[in-house]
Amino acid sequence: MNGKILIIVENLPVPFDTRVWQEATTLVENGYTVSVICPKGKGYEKEQETISGVHIYRHDLPAEGSGPIGYAKEYGSALYHELRLAKKIYKKIGFDVIHGCNPPDDIYMVASRFRKYGVRYVFDHHDICPELFEAKFGKKKGLLYRTQTWLERKTYQNAAFAFVTNESYRQIAIERGGMAPEKVYVLRSGPKLERLKIQPPKEELKGGRRYMVGYLGVIGKQEGIPYLLEAARYLREEMKRDDICYGIVGGGTSLEELKALSASMGLDDIVTFTGRAPDDVMLDYLNTADICVNPDEYNPMNDKSTMNKVLEYMALGKPIVQFDLTEGRFSAREASLYAKPNDAVDMAKKIAELLDNEEKRKQMSAFGRRRVVEELSWEHTSKALLEGYRAFFEGEIK
Repeated sequence: MNGKILIIVENLPVPFDTRVWQEATTLVENGYTVSVICPKGKGYEKEQETISGVHIYRHDLPAEGSGPIGYAKEYGSALYHELRLAKKIYKKIGFDVIHGCNPPDDIYMVASRFRKYGVRYVFDHHDICPELFEAKFGKKKGLLYRTQTWLERKTYQNAAFAFVTNESYRQIAIERGGMAPEKVYVLRSGPKLERLKIQPPKEELKGGRRYMVGYLGVIGKQEGIPYLLEAARYLREEMKRDDICYGIVGGGTSLEELKALSASMGLDDIVTFTGRAPDDVMLDYLNTADICVNPDEYNPMNDKSTMNKVLEYMALGKPIVQFDLTEGRFSAREASLYAKPNDAVDMAKKIAELLDNEEKRKQMSAFGRRRVVEELSWEHTSKALLEGYRAFFEGEIK
């Protein structure tokens, strides 16, 4: 038996959080004892259960905060429950490491309470929180912003080593976080191919239209869905394309707001919002889609972040249209067309260009699928996870 690891994630329930679930199950499969603390969520209300050998403990969490008081309430509640459950798990199962998955960058505070027992902290850097704050609120100043930069520094100061999702984040870990380069492991969120099965399309989902454009992901303020809706309106009204429908799969805090926006733009008959959906519904829509889109706007956060949906599109052999962002281009390369950043009209034109060129779609599909199978699937990227923990438990990381 290898070491014991406690994973703490605050913003999504497990196993719904795909990256965390893949990490947890991979560690269990390789002999580690793994416990997880996470919030409850729709379909994940049990306070305690064991799935695939992973011991899962869930807690209530207040609604997503806004403003100093809202964030203090949200983060304070999460820290209280995380510490409460960590004490329970330490007595019942034990752990050598607390593996904290941000956002936010405050989970090291829980780990600090167990330092006297020899427990170390490992940081799993999912989102760059200062840039996330800037993307949400449009500013790089004020108390809340300074708190984000301070917490990021403290997190890296308290981490024995770190996992990051790409090379852009690795540079941040080294330059802003002060981590030694050899203690930073690039752990890309590669998809598991057995989960993303290529299946025949369900043409009935197109509602009689020739083409479907697919989207998978969180429906929030920084995901750029308004750009996609504006592109859909331009295609219909200016380019006279009434042969395209849109399947938007996912849930989030802006779902109802964006449904209302779609209706106000006269797109109700061609845009379907599924809300948070199980894998079978997600696979039905994405396998039916002729192309998929990533409308994440250009900002410092998105430019440096790897989006899981891009890799999942590629795993399903879907050609992509997205804005030209650094890490988006690294992931997709020739599997995508790249629109001018934050330009919905250019996105619309790229969508039309791709839909009208079946041969190009086939070439892009083959390239993307091959890149995931040969380089970017979890089978390949998870090696960094196992190497990091091997080095730690064998004493190579001090």
